[in-house]
Amino acid sequence: MFANRNNSRTKTAGAALAAVLLVGGATACESGQKGDTGKAGAGQGAGKGAVEVVPAAYLEKVKVKSEELTSLRYSMAGTAEGEQFSGDVSMRIKPSVAMSMKMTTSGEGGQAAEIRLVDEAMFIGAEGKWIKFDMKSLDPSMAEKLNSAGGTANKSGENPGDRAGELLKAKDLKFVGEETVDGVKTKHLSGTVSLDELRAAAASEAPEAKKRREQSVTALEAQGVKNLTLDMWIDESDRPKQVRTRGEAAKGPVDTTIKFLDYNQPVEVAAPPADQVMDLAEMMKGAGQEQG
Repeated sequence: MFANRNNSRTKTAGAALAAVLLVGGATACESGQKGDTGKAGAGQGAGKGAVEVVPAAYLEKVKVKSEELTSLRYSMAGTAEGEQFSGDVSMRIKPSVAMSMKMTTSGEGGQAAEIRLVDEAMFIGAEGKWIKFDMKSLDPSMAEKLNSAGGTANKSGENPGDRAGELLKAKDLKFVGEETVDGVKTKHLSGTVSLDELRAAAASEAPEAKKRREQSVTALEAQGVKNLTLDMWIDESDRPKQVRTRGEAAKGPVDTTIKFLDYNQPVEVAAPPADQVMDLAEMMKGAGQEQG
């Protein structure tokens, strides 16, 4: 029975990791090159007294503001790997990294699971049963695979600065208009970037950031994604209120919407109770001894 539950958790976690992969997985803010950033949206830049809107300027402000992040909470929903999903994430960046991600997939075989990242260990669990992936004790090749599976094993989840950096690379970057999201006034920006453009941009990053971005691009490429359409709604305090990411993958469209709930509020994440956890490293060690 426990094995069956493990399979269900693994399947749900796979969808969760795919979702995380789509929205990103690095905390470092990028300083990517700008494309043709465009001017104001229809009706915004014409006429006497109108205020010109330069999309790149707003994205640069988002990147600067993101450097001040110590924590954030957000909800996410959409479609990835042929499944619909929804979830809530709480992440602490400073003084130490920790994250809790609760995900639910719908449709046939839909499952609910939680992923926690605490002290360089990842826990995947449901119904009071958890599997522990300890990055410090796993075989390096397996730890590398978990890292590239979606960024959860990297020391982060979603970061607004990364999305702003990616959107800055869009040659068709434009200001769509002023819109209200959940009662908050925002400026809506949109653009499309190719994986080739993201890979080229990663080449100029510092070694650690370069590795993270290349892993993300490689994993997206494995899904058959070639281009990403990014939409960002920025509030009056220069923070994203909502981000939408879309692409076409081999298993169908990938479409994720993130709504940021708060920034720089206390976030505490604890490891699950020890008596509910099975350590993957210990399981593998036991299996090796039995075979010996």
